[in-house]
Amino acid sequence: MINDPARVRVLIVDDHDMLREGLASFLGAYPDLQLAGQAANGREALRLCEVDCPDVILMDLRMPDMDGVEATRRILERHPGVKIVALTSFGEEELVRTELQAGAIGYLLKDISADELARAIRAAHAGRATLSPDAAQALVESANQPPAPGLDLTEREREVLTLMIEGLNNTQIAGRLTVSPSTIKTHVSNILSKLGVASRTEAVTLALRHGLGA
Repeated sequence: MINDPARVRVLIVDDHDMLREGLASFLGAYPDLQLAGQAANGREALRLCEVDCPDVILMDLRMPDMDGVEATRRILERHPGVKIVALTSFGEEELVRTELQAGAIGYLLKDISADELARAIRAAHAGRATLSPDAAQALVESANQPPAPGLDLTEREREVLTLMIEGLNNTQIAGRLTVSPSTIKTHVSNILSKLGVASRTEAVTLALRHGLGA
């Protein structure tokens, strides 16, 4: 394939053959865009980038043999100038957040129109971010959520909380950790305060619900 420096070279990464072929055909409808190659998984995309680095990558996220998030991270470690746009069927907050943290400049859902996708590719190439409305909404909702409980617990407090979950009382915890019962009493008081609960039972229930403890 002859590279045209005036065109944006796009690598398509998706584990569905028909979707890759459809996207490849779509690129041919725009004179400023050029197909740089196709990959069926993240590992193959990484290999292709080593051979002939594209300008923009359309990256599916859920694929076998290295998913899109890991591929995004590895590609940008080696080729920081590449722009990666997630193109996926999934708009969950966690997936959006992890892909953007990995370095993607855009996050789009596969129901996007051809013209919208072309504009997003051009925007990515120019260094401008593009998010689908669903992805943007997921991030807004995540930002508005209260922080998960227990993030401010110290390592020792998490150890004490774990032993509370096991059903040990203060004296037993003190013996297990070889400290005084009064020290454990202080730790338990701090744990209840930080978790915003009034009793050991509430603390244990909250800890089990959110996977807290050491």
